[in-house]
Amino acid sequence: MTTFSLFDKSSKFDGIYAFFIVNRFQMLYLFFLMPTYLLHPFMIWGIVAMAIFSQLNIKLLCKWLESNYAKKGYQGFVELFGVRMVRLLTFIGLILILIKITVITLGYLEVIHDFIFPSMNSNWIIFFILLTSSYVASLGMKNTIRFVVIVFLCVFWIIFLYFPFFIPPIAALHDLYPLIPTNWTTDSWKGLLLIWSSYSGPEYLICLIPWIKPQQKMSKYLTYANALSTSEYLLLFIASLFFFGSNYLSKSKYPIIHMIRYLQSPMFERLDIILISLHMFVLVFAISIFMLCIYGATRIILKKTSTQPSRMGFAVTCIMLFLCFVIVNNWIWSIETEQNFLLNIQIWLSGITYFIVPTFLLLLTKLKGRVKA
Repeated sequence: MTTFSLFDKSSKFDGIYAFFIVNRFQMLYLFFLMPTYLLHPFMIWGIVAMAIFSQLNIKLLCKWLESNYAKKGYQGFVELFGVRMVRLLTFIGLILILIKITVITLGYLEVIHDFIFPSMNSNWIIFFILLTSSYVASLGMKNTIRFVVIVFLCVFWIIFLYFPFFIPPIAALHDLYPLIPTNWTTDSWKGLLLIWSSYSGPEYLICLIPWIKPQQKMSKYLTYANALSTSEYLLLFIASLFFFGSNYLSKSKYPIIHMIRYLQSPMFERLDIILISLHMFVLVFAISIFMLCIYGATRIILKKTSTQPSRMGFAVTCIMLFLCFVIVNNWIWSIETEQNFLLNIQIWLSGITYFIVPTFLLLLTKLKGRVKA
C-alpha cells in the first residue's frame, strides 16, 4: 500500500503560487454580494480605501513571513506561543475556518441551485462538491497548491466578459453620480465591512508556510494579487452600476450573475451556466485547502503531529464536514433570517481575523526578539 502523505513537504513553491492563492481567496463568494451591499457609486472610493488598508496589512503579514519563526513552520509557532497555546489557537482557527468554509460552500450552493439545478435536492449538490474536493485534497497539500494554477487560468479571464457593460447605450456616465457621498448611513459602514472582509484571505498563508520557499520575497507577489482583486472588484461594481443603476441594484441578490445572463453568444444560449460551472473550480480549490487545514488542525489539537496522516482520519474529516454542511443547509441556511445572521457572522469574523492575525503575529515576534536580545 502506498504511503498516504497528505502533508509531504519535499516541494517548496515560488511566490507566484502565493499570488494565485491570495487572489482567488479574495475572489471567493463575498464578491458576488458586493454590488448589492455597496449600492452607491461613491462606494468606489470605499473599494480603493480598503485596498490601501489591505496593502498595509499585507506588508505586516509579509514582514512576519520573512521572520525566523515563520521559516520554522509549526516549530516556529511552538517557540512563539508554547505547545498549549498553539493547540488553543489552532482550535479557535479550526472554528473560524469551519464557519468560513460553510458559508462559502452554502453560498455557492445557492447560486448553483438557483441558476443551474433548481429542481435538484441541494444535499446532492453538496455531496458532489465535497466528493470532488475530497479527491483533490487526498492528493496532498503539494498537489492541491499546484491545482491553483488551473483554477486561476480557468476563471481570471471571465472579468473581460463584463466589458460590454461599459459601452453605451448600456453605460451612461450619470449612473456613476454622485462620486462624493451626500448621505453616509449605517448601510455604508456595512458596505465597507463587506469590502474589508472580501480582501481577507492572505492571512491563511500562515497555514501554508511549510510549502512556500522561505527566501521568497512575498511582498511583491501579494501586492500584485491585492491589486488584481481591487481591479476585479472595481470593474464588477462599476459594470453593475451601469447595468442596474444605483436605485435597482438592491433588487437582485446576485447582480453579477444576473448580468451574465444578458451576454449574447453565437454558440451558447445559457452562458451563465458555463461561467458558474467554471467558478466551481475556485470553490473546489478553497474547500480542498481548508479541508487539509482542518485535518491538520485536528491532528495538532489531538497531539498527533508525530504520527503519519491516516486515510481513516482524513475520511472521517470529510464525512464530518459533509454532515456539517447538510445540517446547516437544512436547518439554518434555508431560513432567510438565519442565513443573514450566519453570513453577517462570517463577514465580521473575516474582517476581524484579517486585521488581527498579521498584526498580532508581528508584534509578538518583535516582543520575543527583544526579550531574547
